[in-house]
Amino acid sequence: LPHDERAVSRAPWAILIPMGTASPDPPPGEPPSQGEEPPLVPAEPRRERLRRKGRRAGLYAGAGIVVVLLAVLIALIAANTKQVEVDWVFGSTRQALVGILFVTAVVGWLLGIFTAALFKRRTRRRS
Repeated sequence: LPHDERAVSRAPWAILIPMGTASPDPPPGEPPSQGEEPPLVPAEPRRERLRRKGRRAGLYAGAGIVVVLLAVLIALIAANTKQVEVDWVFGSTRQALVGILFVTAVVGWLLGIFTAALFKRRTRRRS
């Protein structure tokens, strides 16, 4: 089978496109060909193109979410710079509200990671 027919028989959904040359000039020592068509090569299959574009859209969506979360974090920091009084079991202290929020968020994040790991370990199937 010629090259283009083998490509079609392996991937019937692929579209064949002419393969151009890198430069319009023929290689040295060869006369320019008149009326000769370039060989056909299979185009990117639809499934692969959709997968690639979907991956790119996911990356853009993730980047957008990160930017929005950073903007919210900056707004939270700017809005909570005042000092507040924190009452403990024994006594009280004055702290910046943003510091209290940050420490609370980090402790909550770490507890979430620990809890998820604990549940994963306890619910793992035994072989």
